[in-house]
This record gives sequence, structure tokens and C-alpha cells, in this order.
Amino acid sequence: MAKAPRQAAWEFFGAELKRRREVAELTQEELGRQVFVSGGYIGQFEQAIRKPQLDVAQRIDDSLQTDGFFERMCRKLIDKSPYAEYFRAVAELEVLATKICEFAPTVVPGLLQTAEYARAVTIAANPFATEEYVEEKVAARTERAHILKGTTRPEYWAVLHENVLRVPVGGTDVIAGQLEHLVAAARARQVLVSVIPCAVGAHAYMTGTLKLMEFAESPPTAYTETEFSGTLLDDPAVVKQAQRAYDLLRVAALSPQASLALIESAAEDYRRCASTT
Repeated sequence: MAKAPRQAAWEFFGAELKRRREVAELTQEELGRQVFVSGGYIGQFEQAIRKPQLDVAQRIDDSLQTDGFFERMCRKLIDKSPYAEYFRAVAELEVLATKICEFAPTVVPGLLQTAEYARAVTIAANPFATEEYVEEKVAARTERAHILKGTTRPEYWAVLHENVLRVPVGGTDVIAGQLEHLVAAARARQVLVSVIPCAVGAHAYMTGTLKLMEFAESPPTAYTETEFSGTLLDDPAVVKQAQRAYDLLRVAALSPQASLALIESAAEDYRRCASTT
């Protein structure tokens, strides 16, 4: 399979970073100290595993005296990203995570969305968008799900509010397919799904979505998102609060077995509705 042009460009970025660092006779650790990241991060930049933030690219230019080369390249690649600016770093961190825990109050999490469901969500939020725009967003969302199918896939937990099951996004056929996809992913042990019933009432996190990520060699992070913005959090005290909130959400949810039964029942109801229309 041919490499995506954007990934190939990041690999060029990494190769050029390594070449210019070695010309400057700096180790990864030495350059990392100068630009306020770890030497391990520099190594991940050079291998195109991780993408640097713009301010880091600017500091690399200052350190290696590269006349804005890395800043310009970083800006160009960021502009081509299919993700909203506030989500770009999150999409890159998902690939590195060893564990991901999500809470979704109204919409199936992006990593678990079918193409048809993602399309319906995208069009609902962008009713005047071009077909090209819609297809780009759908492709980017389904591409992210590949991390759940590899041999190094993260441990993935998803807590859904029952509202996610009850809103017929895309119509009865699409939502039925989406719910069946959730069940299949759970049965394949790609995700552990649990559902908070509407009858629970108030719960521990009622302001939007929540994502927790853990890594092999980096501190955990939390990501919160509302309709028009998202915030990546790495302050240890704040991340600990988010982890506690997630623990309370899991306590409020049905068991995984009961959750799957509820999801399957909802899918069957939608299938019956679809067959009678």
C-alpha cells in the first residue's frame, strides 16, 4: 500500500531533523534539552512516530540555526491536517497510547464509528459542506480506528451514555449498523464497552466527552471536548481528577455483559423499524 503523502512528508521532516542535528554534532538528548523536550521525543520526531508542536519546531530552528525551515514545514503539514486544530495532538497521541479510556454522552466515539455513522454526524454539523470535505473527514475518522486492529493496539475502554443508543443518527439502518459494529468490536475484544442507563440520572461528568490516555514512557493525559473546542490536559493534579471522574462513570454503568445485551436489543429494534419502512 502506498504511503499517504502527509506521512511521507513527516518522514522527510524527521530524516532532515536527524541529518541537521548530526551536522550540528548534537545527540538527541542534547538537542532535547535545548528545545525543552526529552531526547526520546527527538527520536520520535526523527522516526515520524510523533509530530512536534509548532513552538517546538520554532525552537529547533533556533537551536540548529536552520532559518525557519522546520517551522515552515510544520506549518504546511498542520494546514493539511484533516483534524481541527485543537484535536491534532490528540490524534497523534492515540497512536502512542497503551491505554485509552473514553466517555461519550451523546455520540459514538470516533474510534468506534462506522463510515456511514461518521458521514451522518459530519453532514449534520456541516450541512453546506462539499462532498470532498465530508469524505475527507470521514476518511480521517475511520483511518484513526486502525490502531484498534494492530498487534500493539491499546487497551481500550468506552463508557457510553444510553443517549448514544437512542438517537437514530443517520436513520434506523445506519444506527443499527453502528450498534452492531460496537457489539462486534466488543466481542473481538478490541474494546470493553459499558453503558450508563438514563435511569441513573446525574452522573460524574456531564459537560462533554472525556478521553484518558496512558503511555509506556510518558505521563498520562486527559482530553475534554465540547461542541466547538477541546482541551488537552497534562497537569498531574487535573489528570488525576479526570481519572477519578472516569472511575465514577464506570461505577454508574451497567456491567459489560448487560451493556452488550442493551446495545444488541437497541440494534434489533432499529432493524425491525428499518424493515417496516
